[in-house]
Amino acid sequence: MTTPGAPSPLPGLLAARFARYAGLVGAVLLAVAGYLGGALPDAPLNVTPVSIWRAPVGPATLACWLVGTALLVGAWWSLRAGAPSSRWAYVTAGLWALPLLLAPPVGSRDVYSYACQGWTYAHGVDPYAVGVAASGCPWVETVAPIWRDTPAPYGPVFVLLAALAVTLGGGLTGTVLLLRVIAVAGLLLAAFCLPPLARATGVPTRRAAWLALAAPLVGVHLVGGAHNDAVMLGLLLCGLLVAVRRPRRPAALLLAGALLGLAVTVKASAVVVLPFVALLGASGRTVFRSGAWLGGGLLGALLVTSALSGLGFGWVGGLTRSGDSEQWTSPPTAVGMVVDYAGALVGRDTQAVPVTRVVALLLLAVVLVALWWRTWRRVAARLGGLPSFSGGLPAGAARCRAVLHGAGLALVATVVLSPVFHPWYATWPLALLAFTAARTTWFALPAAVATFLALPDGTNLARFTKAPGALAMTVLLLFLLLRMRRYAPERSPDP
Repeated sequence: MTTPGAPSPLPGLLAARFARYAGLVGAVLLAVAGYLGGALPDAPLNVTPVSIWRAPVGPATLACWLVGTALLVGAWWSLRAGAPSSRWAYVTAGLWALPLLLAPPVGSRDVYSYACQGWTYAHGVDPYAVGVAASGCPWVETVAPIWRDTPAPYGPVFVLLAALAVTLGGGLTGTVLLLRVIAVAGLLLAAFCLPPLARATGVPTRRAAWLALAAPLVGVHLVGGAHNDAVMLGLLLCGLLVAVRRPRRPAALLLAGALLGLAVTVKASAVVVLPFVALLGASGRTVFRSGAWLGGGLLGALLVTSALSGLGFGWVGGLTRSGDSEQWTSPPTAVGMVVDYAGALVGRDTQAVPVTRVVALLLLAVVLVALWWRTWRRVAARLGGLPSFSGGLPAGAARCRAVLHGAGLALVATVVLSPVFHPWYATWPLALLAFTAARTTWFALPAAVATFLALPDGTNLARFTKAPGALAMTVLLLFLLLRMRRYAPERSPDP
């Protein structure tokens, strides 16, 4: 089965094998870079690309990292139309993840923040009230300075998991290893849910698995960096699968809502998916009934986990500090930075970044409502006006694809309009759009580019390209807006 609009036909076996082993070589080089200069506990902080280069093994570290990233990204990109088979996609994704599973933390130092937040809770201190520096965490020197004085921005489920890792792991090394095991468990849950979701949406599993599991961001940041996004995605896909299987059963919707609630108590961004899930089995006014069951499950999960942790809803306040970092990789932040730079040229301190971020969040609310309304209209109109990729699908599969596509676009909007962007955020929409999008370039290309934004020790290259990066991002936004305005009258209502 060839997906309409795919960038290329199914590759030959020889080309696929070449891509598999080129990617494996890339993953091995990334692991080597991790041992040479990864996010090791005793690695120096606040380094620059120049200082890394001048280190004794700096050139080898950077060469391994850049060449490895290029090989891994190129191999994934070459098969974005789909792997030769589902089994082939799973085996290859596992092969690529294995070297990074055995490597030190790479691409970010967030795993040390997780460890200290878990230590804080395990020793009777509220991680939502104090930063890890004030809590007395013995590993605070491993945490990036910007996050030492901020409260935990994650929900109670992940704080409990981090505390469990600290308790069972004993020291820092054991804790980091268990946090990686937890991240891999989240990915395995996502991998388990992926085939039935692909069948429900009428998408070849070999294509969805390749896009969602073999993406370089998954190996580098969710496996190598042990980011909790992996746990969030696993719970999110599990909740979606329950709702897809039994979209009209109150008990199933309640369970699906609870699973989505657990995803929210890992990372709050998962909440934007909930309103779309209510459309899976709804028709007419029953959408509100489905939404009520889902909302009840989500609220129950929030209440139970907040009560079990003894921390209440203090984690909601921690979300406000996640925007302390100002980088041009967030479009609204980039626009604010350009305004500030322009103001500085005329001697004005505009302080535009907070303003553009607030405006973007208000715009996000409008966009989410518009996306939900559009998806509801398409479902209510018996899937009239669906794009060509749904042609010939059964009504149930077309409905699932329409709903998951809307949810994927909601995650795209959340990533684009949020105050902060980190490369691993691109895995959120990638996991859903792998089931639904007819064309992959528009979301696969940004995910590929984002892989190059971090160095093995967690150095964010956006920190050193603030002015040119902000200007380039702003110009890109203007170009896209003008292009959308130019072609909007010529395109169908459901592009």
